[in-house]
Amino acid sequence: MPLVIAPSPGPGHWPSPSAHPPRIGRDVVLAALPGAPVVQQWLLKRNCSVTPRQMAQVYGSLCLVSLLISGFFLYLGAPFVLAFAGLEMLALGLAMLVFARHATDCETLTLMGRTLQVVQQDGGRYRQTELAADWLTVEPVAGQGSLVKLSSHGLTLRVGRFLRPELRACLAQELRSAVRQRSAVVQSPSGLVQSPSAPDHGPSAPAISETDQN
Repeated sequence: MPLVIAPSPGPGHWPSPSAHPPRIGRDVVLAALPGAPVVQQWLLKRNCSVTPRQMAQVYGSLCLVSLLISGFFLYLGAPFVLAFAGLEMLALGLAMLVFARHATDCETLTLMGRTLQVVQQDGGRYRQTELAADWLTVEPVAGQGSLVKLSSHGLTLRVGRFLRPELRACLAQELRSAVRQRSAVVQSPSGLVQSPSAPDHGPSAPAISETDQN
């Protein structure tokens, strides 16, 4: 099976990686699968310093303080303070709810054998796509610092939303290298090395599953 790797983009597309670029991917052991295979995984998530639980605790504390203050003014004969405090807490609660809904957004890329699994979580939506690594192309979407475009069998995905623009070139370089290594040498269960061009039943179509957690 042929390996298709997009050529490295020229100047003006992605910034050139530094001499010692940070490694974004990592080796992960999938203990839940038979044989506990070691795969390469890239976890790209939003940079949030506050978790949804911590946000709920802060909101509860603010509501308590606001209730105590408005209750004091109600005791002094100013009932409108309580109404305005309620509206303020409602608006703040809605803003925090929107923030918490997207606090766990992430993209997870897992290279298992000759399949690249891409999981994208956005709010309550969960999408999982499997791409054939032997036919995968990795290239920039547009200009410098743009998202990374993954294409296989007519299906195109864009990843790297949660990476800084200067790190997207590093992600593309790691993906190219990992796919090239996996496709160049395929190890059989008996430990013998097989050529990736060995006859098979043809490439499989990309698998897509999407759920809404709302």
